[in-house]
Amino acid sequence: MKILIIGNNGQLGQSIKKILLSAEINEEDEFIFSGREDLDLADEESISAYLNDNIFEIIVNCAGYTAVDKAESEEELAYQINHLAISKIAEISNKQKVKLIHISTDYIFDGVSEKAYLESDDPSPLNIYGKSKLAGEVAVFSAMQKNAIIIRTSGLYSEYSNNFVDTILRKAQKFDKLNVVSDQYSSPTNASDLAKSIIHIINHKKFRNNDQLTQIYHYSNYGVCSWFEFATEILELANIDCQVNPIETKDYLTAAKRPKNSFLNTDKIVKDFGLEIPFWKDSLKVSIDNLL
Repeated sequence: MKILIIGNNGQLGQSIKKILLSAEINEEDEFIFSGREDLDLADEESISAYLNDNIFEIIVNCAGYTAVDKAESEEELAYQINHLAISKIAEISNKQKVKLIHISTDYIFDGVSEKAYLESDDPSPLNIYGKSKLAGEVAVFSAMQKNAIIIRTSGLYSEYSNNFVDTILRKAQKFDKLNVVSDQYSSPTNASDLAKSIIHIINHKKFRNNDQLTQIYHYSNYGVCSWFEFATEILELANIDCQVNPIETKDYLTAAKRPKNSFLNTDKIVKDFGLEIPFWKDSLKVSIDNLL
């Protein structure tokens, strides 16, 4: 099968590529990685041209507009990439009988629940980023009643740049003290773990069977913590002497409002695909070890 990974320069796309270089894969599978220069999600004509000129059996969309605060002032661009582009990909995938895996986010929830969110819980995003990602989910279901899955994840980080781990490590090198929000909770997710799970799902007979109803799944590392606890663990594992002070959301103003709790229940994806999900602290240690 020819398998397209959209978003080769993002942390999830790079994580998938790294795993494939060292993993044993089906000799019949050919993975193609595309970047903005090949397929520009901000340009629907680029999407149509690329997907009509290059035929695939499976598409994994790892790309998206992820600048949560910036999205508040770039709403049109956020919706173009997270909604309209996904609508076009799903439409073409359905027409060509292509299987689609699309990555979404925990930020489609408002965070008022004190329990882990199920796939069946009603979404109610608080910010433009979450609203645009939810619109992308709706577009997938609208275009593909079958042969697609949406995977929501949370707190994604990796050994590659532009994530919370990278930010904390960089700031700790410059400052003696850091203030980090302590009343927002989620499950930090190592992109490498999600990448391995995506590859596992691609090879699973449940996914490869034709005409499976389109489904939503949640994937994050096990366990839950605040961003303050996450930052503290990062610096402890990296053996960096920097004081981390807990602060409340009201004392850390951002352009986009964030959910208080976006903890995801992952029972469904574990049951359907037989996944083993690592605890967040264990995965963070692996990532820090790779960085140092």
